[in-house]
Amino acid sequence: MLTITNLDYAVQGRPLFSQASAFIASGWKVGLIGRNGTGKSTLLRLIREEVESPSPDGSIRLNKRARLGWVAQEVDPSDDTIMDVVLAADQERHALMKSTETETDPDLLGEIYERLTDMDAWNADTRAAIVLSGLGFKTADFHRATKEFSGGWRMRAAIAGVLVSQPDVLLLDEPTNYLDLEGAAWLESYIRKYPHTVIMVSHDRELLNRSVTHTLSLEHQKLTITTGGYDDWLKLCAAKRAQLTAQKVKQDADKAHLQAFVDRFKAKASKARQAQSRMKQLEKMQDIAIPIAERTTPFKFPAPKGKLAPPMLELEDADLGYGADAKILSGVNLRLDPQDRVAIVGANGEGKTTLVKSIAQRLPLMTGNRKASKTLKIGYFSQDQLDELTAGETVLDHVTQHLPKDTSQGQARSIAAQMGFSHEKVETNVEKLSGGEKVRLLLGLMSIEKPHVLILDEPTSHLDIDSREALIYALNDFPGAVLLITHDVYLAEATADQLWLVKDGRAELYNGDLRDYKKLVMQADRA
Repeated sequence: MLTITNLDYAVQGRPLFSQASAFIASGWKVGLIGRNGTGKSTLLRLIREEVESPSPDGSIRLNKRARLGWVAQEVDPSDDTIMDVVLAADQERHALMKSTETETDPDLLGEIYERLTDMDAWNADTRAAIVLSGLGFKTADFHRATKEFSGGWRMRAAIAGVLVSQPDVLLLDEPTNYLDLEGAAWLESYIRKYPHTVIMVSHDRELLNRSVTHTLSLEHQKLTITTGGYDDWLKLCAAKRAQLTAQKVKQDADKAHLQAFVDRFKAKASKARQAQSRMKQLEKMQDIAIPIAERTTPFKFPAPKGKLAPPMLELEDADLGYGADAKILSGVNLRLDPQDRVAIVGANGEGKTTLVKSIAQRLPLMTGNRKASKTLKIGYFSQDQLDELTAGETVLDHVTQHLPKDTSQGQARSIAAQMGFSHEKVETNVEKLSGGEKVRLLLGLMSIEKPHVLILDEPTSHLDIDSREALIYALNDFPGAVLLITHDVYLAEATADQLWLVKDGRAELYNGDLRDYKKLVMQADRA
């Protein structure tokens, strides 16, 4: 289906691919993995021919007549309905349907109808409804204008459009970034059953383990494809490293033995020929190289200042929202104790962010009470804060602003280094940071005041798998309480020991684990 041969490509002189090759067969579901900045999204752009490889010997070849599909950008806000833009995403079907209204030649019209029948065009509305429902749209949303939806929901519509068109090769770049846990669970199932080839960039470990048949790894400018999901790939890497390590130990012993013979007998005439032979053996030996594992800078959340007695915080009979005409949640009764680990679940738009904003006092209660210790400190992270970083200011500027005025620049640099910013990086303007670096900076700034509670609203969308793993370790080491909103099932399962469910205007403790909740989601009629 897709063949990549001897691919070379560099960006601003930095090589991303060097003689990289891979083959992907028809029907494979492939997870494309690699650290941030290694070139995963660039590879998708090369496959789409948005950029051209300058390598004269390299090539990317797709089977003839194979249709390629991808999400180019979010749907534009307009008077067109969600259903209209999803159906229009299949350009061939859309053009053929238009032709049926204008074509007068009966022979050509017959060919058009035959092609429409072959592509099951008449059931496109049904397929679109199934996909839109799976991605979280209500039936009433299908015929609302796209301009009534936020950018995140319009991106979901764009994803729905490419899924409904069912291309022969479907390219997805971090699709779960725009989905809630419910939408991610549905997409996982959809990809497994998809009738054609899928190539998906994702840092969602559970999605990669549950939905793909093969893993395409991008490391050291090379592509390697293996059978199975992400955890299968990890096991293969560990086995390969162990094998190389054993081979290197044996080779080092052989080299030492040969060198000892040369050193002992090279001056003796009777042994000179044998010593020369051993020297030639040494020269021909190629050192076994063990790939150096790239290190991920750990996250660190310092212990809170002072211990607080339970409950640290309570909401009593609270109504939450944005005014009398925009009440989101009613009668909320929840409490948070020291060392609680809570994952907040519920479909997008149900009020998860409203809940945590109210807890963090970024949104006043409409009615009811919020009880908390006077010394309680809350650290709050939201993806919206990425836009709050001040362009033109450096990492060091932002760190310094969050420290006492008598803090020396050396101390500020040391704190920035603990966040993961090198001597050079600390002088970088924040607008030039990657998404993952911005997340790292915001989490570091949040932790400076040593909060008792960490509230994290989708913290992982810009983090690669290794950074997500580092975040899990840091959260599990943190001795305070954690409130987490995430679509990353692996992160939630690894850090949370209780769930709060936000649904139908209510927020309450859910008696079950994430596996139970996912089953509930997949069985529910989300229309």
